[in-house]
Amino acid sequence: MVLIFSAPSGAGKSTLVNHLLAQRDDLEFSISATTRAPRGQEQDGREYYFLTPEEFERRIAAGEFLEYENVYAGTWYGTLRSEIERIEQAGHHVVFDVDVQGGAHLKQLFGDKARAFFIAPPSVEELRKRLIGRATDSPEKIEERVAKAAQELTFAPRFDRVIVNDDLAQAEAEVEREVRDFLS
Repeated sequence: MVLIFSAPSGAGKSTLVNHLLAQRDDLEFSISATTRAPRGQEQDGREYYFLTPEEFERRIAAGEFLEYENVYAGTWYGTLRSEIERIEQAGHHVVFDVDVQGGAHLKQLFGDKARAFFIAPPSVEELRKRLIGRATDSPEKIEERVAKAAQELTFAPRFDRVIVNDDLAQAEAEVEREVRDFLS
């Protein structure tokens, strides 16, 4: 089975995914590939596979991606087929932490084998505060992400479940309950 988590940047999807992964040993995180530079303490092969644009394009041409998107101008993100194979061979359920376009695409690909979660911020202003607080992006990049969030919020109806992350403990409990019910 497949669990898909998507949200505008800063809504808390990675926090919820990490919480869920710490609670269950039958789940495994699918590491996405990207052409963006690592942030903070990120490491290749842990948070992302960091690829050059040329390597990313070569892998697209070779059919190595299950899905891929040009999320921000010139910045690609995608799911390598080899990641899904690795996780399935280990006998685990796949957990995706992807942008909203990729999440909607993965839901279409996996259909009933997937439960797709859209993590929404309580407001765009709260989203801006969170992005500023995590201190990983320039003010210009933050404003780009906030502007994109308005468009990304229109994707929510394409997902099975929308969870508003205004109270982290409540959102964590809701995700745990939804995943338990889906996988049982």
